[in-house]
Formats: sequence, structure tokens, C-alpha cells
Amino acid sequence: MVLRCVVVGSGNIGSDLIAKIQRSPGLEAGLLVGIDPDSPGLARAREMGIETTSDGVARLLERAEEFDLVFEATSAGAHAANAPRYRAAGLTALDLTPAAVGPFVVPAVNLDQVRAEPNLNLVTCAGQATVPIVAAISRVVPVVYAEIVATISSRAAGPGTRANIDEFTETTASALERVGGAGRGKAIIVLNPADPPVIMRNTVLCGVDPAFDEQQLLRSIEDMAKIVSSYVPGYRITAGPLIEPGLGPGGTTKVSVFLEVRGAGDYLPEYAGNLDIITAAAVATAERLAPALAGAGRR
Repeated sequence: MVLRCVVVGSGNIGSDLIAKIQRSPGLEAGLLVGIDPDSPGLARAREMGIETTSDGVARLLERAEEFDLVFEATSAGAHAANAPRYRAAGLTALDLTPAAVGPFVVPAVNLDQVRAEPNLNLVTCAGQATVPIVAAISRVVPVVYAEIVATISSRAAGPGTRANIDEFTETTASALERVGGAGRGKAIIVLNPADPPVIMRNTVLCGVDPAFDEQQLLRSIEDMAKIVSSYVPGYRITAGPLIEPGLGPGGTTKVSVFLEVRGAGDYLPEYAGNLDIITAAAVATAERLAPALAGAGRR
């Protein structure tokens, strides 16, 4: 059974999602919801033969029984308002905003633990890139502190991203702790205005207990990177792990890993890895949830 999906939000994230859903054998884009009748995203979806509405979430809720899954691609504030309405309508929601209404999901790390929840939060693009690495480190050695820096092209940061910078940093830091296993987390985002645009790059810095097997740590990180790249082909480690005893917070050992995310070019060019990684993670999550949702017999 193919899951009939709704994408709420017709901006960068929603447009990229539509392209990925259309390629998925287990998902179907049944409706794209926006609020601006002149939205380029709605026009583009109509050209692809996808039904659209500019009447907002109200129109979706009138027809909730027709759909299996909602992808929220709006803003943190919008999802906070919409989430109770989705739940009342019996719709499972995958939230691509930093609203953090439901539990965090990073499919490479913890999907099996949260898959039964009706509202899952995809953290942020930076969270999807860096939390797996922190988790890979923490399963080998306790991570006292984790700090990440995500650098993305200014051209790849839409209005939703810019409006949610505070939520972005707070949600990402929380996910480093709650999913990545760090004792304390910190996140920084940099919008780089360089022209030509830069590829998304992420730096992961961890302070860890000094006693651990370096080869085991390396294997853990490499294995995790392979899992992430299985659904985000442009994801790769560019350097590290760099291990520096005594240079982490409080005299811990500092472990540094450097990442690059090159976009698939489904909507924006390949510099928009920040867009690609969260939409790819959302689709991968939906595909793994599909058997349970299909068995729920909504339609």
C-alpha cells in the first residue's frame, strides 16, 4: 500500500519534499497546502499534476480521512498551532520545523524507539547532519560536551529558517543531548553570503572521557556515516576524527569531525545540502513508518 501524503508549506522545504516523495515507491504526494494563491511552489506542484490548495490547513482537515501522513514544512510557530489539530484528526505528522512538539527522530539513530509516536520532530538540518556523529562517539565513550557549527549558504536559507534561528539552535542543542547522548550540547548556525554559494559544512567538537579505543571510535563514526549516506548520498566526512588529549572542556579529550552535505539538486542546486538532508531524512522516516501506517487502515 502506498501512503497518501500531504505537504504543508510550499516554500523551499515543501518544494524539495514534493520531488523526493514523487520518487519514492511507497509514498504519494496527494496534496500541497499553502496560504498564498500566487506561491511559485503551488504553481510548480500543479504543473507536476499534484493537487494544491491555498486555503491553508483548514482545507486539509476537512479531508483528513483521505490521507495517511502530514509533512509539516512551515515554521515552528505554525506547527505548534497545527499539531493538536492533526492529532485530533488522527493524522500522523512528521515535523520539519524546529518546533519540537513531539519527540526527536534521527532515522540513523533512534527511529525504532519513537516510531509509534503520532508526531515526530526531524530536529533541524544541522541536527540530522551532526547528531548521528555525536551518537556514534557516545556509544564508544561518554561525551561530556558536544558543540556543532553548521555553515550553510545564505541562498539556501528560506524565510522559515531565518525566522526560527533561536529555535534552530535550541532544538539542535537539545537533540545533541537527548538523541546524541552528550552531557551538554551547543549549536551554532552560520549563514554564509559567499558567491558562488558554499556547500553545507558541519563541524562536530566533542569533549570525551580520556580512556577509549581509538580504532573502535573510528569504526563507529565510519559506520554511522555510511548509514546516513544511504539516504543522503551527498553526506560525507571530509576530515577526522581528530583526537587531541586534554584539549576538550575540563581537560577532556577533544574529538573533532568535519562533514560536508552536498544536495541532490531536486529543487535548489547542490549547495543546498541543508535542504536536502532534512527532506531526505523525512522521506526515509516516512518509508520506514509506512508498514505500520498502512496497517492502521485509515482509508
